[in-house]
Amino acid sequence: MSEEKTDVVVLGAGIVGVSTACAARQRGMSVVLVDRREPGSETSYGNAGIISSGSITPLNNPSLWKALPKYLTNRHAALRWNPVWAVQNAGWVARFLADSAASRLRPRATALHGLIGASAKLHREWIVKAQAGHRIRETGWLKAWRSDAVAAAKQEQAFLAEYGIASELLDRQAISALETDIVPVYKVGLLHTETASVDSPGAVVKAYARMFAGADGDVRQADVKAIMPDGDRWRVVLAAGEISARHVVVALGPWSAEILRPLGYHVPLAFERGYHREFKPNPARPLQRPIYDIDGGFIMTPMEQGIRVTSGVELTGRDAPSSFAQLDQVVPLARGVAEFGDAVGDAWRGSRPTLPDGLPMIGAAPRHAGLWLAFGNQHIGFTTGPGTGAAIAAMIGGAPPPFDVAPFAPRRYIS
Repeated sequence: MSEEKTDVVVLGAGIVGVSTACAARQRGMSVVLVDRREPGSETSYGNAGIISSGSITPLNNPSLWKALPKYLTNRHAALRWNPVWAVQNAGWVARFLADSAASRLRPRATALHGLIGASAKLHREWIVKAQAGHRIRETGWLKAWRSDAVAAAKQEQAFLAEYGIASELLDRQAISALETDIVPVYKVGLLHTETASVDSPGAVVKAYARMFAGADGDVRQADVKAIMPDGDRWRVVLAAGEISARHVVVALGPWSAEILRPLGYHVPLAFERGYHREFKPNPARPLQRPIYDIDGGFIMTPMEQGIRVTSGVELTGRDAPSSFAQLDQVVPLARGVAEFGDAVGDAWRGSRPTLPDGLPMIGAAPRHAGLWLAFGNQHIGFTTGPGTGAAIAAMIGGAPPPFDVAPFAPRRYIS
């Protein structure tokens, strides 16, 4: 087999891996980006396409305890869980619940605020450089309640304001003025005014990959068989050949833990599985921005191919059989808000990699020089990908990262 040499091999061509490759190439490193599929074809394809300034509150926050009774019934659209999986992963579940303590909220929110701020800045810069500026909408996103939830909306607004994140509290009439073509089912809304969205997250990731390739980056479509230390370098074994690299970045999303296991790392990675389906829009009654229906437990957002309806979280094995129960539950609710036609294509399913504290791993592997970990970005991976990649590239180059990476250190879970 032939062997070649490069500075960096990035494993995984989702938003995190592509962002890492772009940032490393911008720092003058030779970079090979490897994935079994084309860039942006896996988890990064199937999301709501939101670049969210306000997603600083992890899923496991103090309000989770109040919601647990309805989630334990396993019938709510926002969260379903597999009892067998929960028993087999009782340790992960216990850590996840422990991290929902009130004392754990603000440190994690502060960490995510730094990561999101760096990421949003890069998204807005790169999307223009990648000639995909037509895909971004600076229309914010709307969190909306069917119930009389003024107190909850005000509480969230105040929390965001602590971090300098702007939002607008809306009543039913203000929501109707903002989204003139939806049915007025919402009593309360919170408009995240500094949030942007795109009409195809998969296409944006592909555009970033083309930008990387246009800067003499090397994109490979190949199965990764193994990574092995080789003196002061690394051997990346592909199906057809090997690459020798000074640095290897593991950005394989939900597949990251598997490739690290032979090196002795046991990562407590779980999977927020999610589903979406797209529907033919009515051009005469369009959506202007993503809407998060809090009580319904879904997001609907205008995309290039139509209205995308995304389901809530399903906690189960990464490769467990699909269950479309949540999606089937929320599509009728979405139809009661926005006007759209038949489905376009098949329903989609993906797995979002999640660590118990809701923060990604961003940093050096504890026992192997030149091995870098960049995964676990949970359901805000599209938002946080560029900042994650920029931090990894900076650390590889010996430069300060653009935000405080200490809370994301891999050592908090592996040694």
